[in-house]
Amino acid sequence: MEQIQEKEKTGIDIKDIKGILKKFHNTSESLIAILQEIQKTFNYIPQESVSETAKYLDIPLHQVYSVATFYKAFSLKPKGRNIIQVCMGTACHVRGAQQILEEIERQIGIKSGDTSEDGEFSLETVNCLGACALGPIMVVNGEYHGNMVTSKVSRLLKEYSKK
Repeated sequence: MEQIQEKEKTGIDIKDIKGILKKFHNTSESLIAILQEIQKTFNYIPQESVSETAKYLDIPLHQVYSVATFYKAFSLKPKGRNIIQVCMGTACHVRGAQQILEEIERQIGIKSGDTSEDGEFSLETVNCLGACALGPIMVVNGEYHGNMVTSKVSRLLKEYSKK
C-alpha cells in the first residue's frame, strides 16, 4: 500500500528504479553510473531512487546524497522537458549574456535554477560552454545557439515548446 501511495505522490514506480539497479554490479564503484542512468530515465534523481540505490549498494544514504549533490549533472529536483543553459562565462557576459538570461526569465516566468510550473522548461546558468567565439550562447537540450540577442529568445522558446 505504501508503494502505491508513493507512486501516486511522485509518479515514480519503485519497480522502475529496481530495474535500473539490476543493470549494475552492486558495488560502490557503480554509484555514478547508476545515478547517471536514473537521471537519464527520470530527468532527475527522485528521493526514492536515492534510498533504493543506497540499499542496493549497501552504502550509507549520505554517500549517495554526497555524490548526487556534488556533480552539477545531477538534479534532485524534477527538470523540465526542455533544459535551457545560458553561459555566464566572461566572453559571454561581456557580450550580453545577462540580458539574454533576464529575457528568458521574463518570458517563461522563472529564475535560473527553477522549472516552469507546466514542466516545459528548466533554466540554468553555467560558467562556460567552451564556445566563447559564439557568445553569448544558449544551449537548449544540448543544441547550441550562438550569437544570441534578446530578440531571438521568443522564437527559440516557441520552437522548443512545440517539439
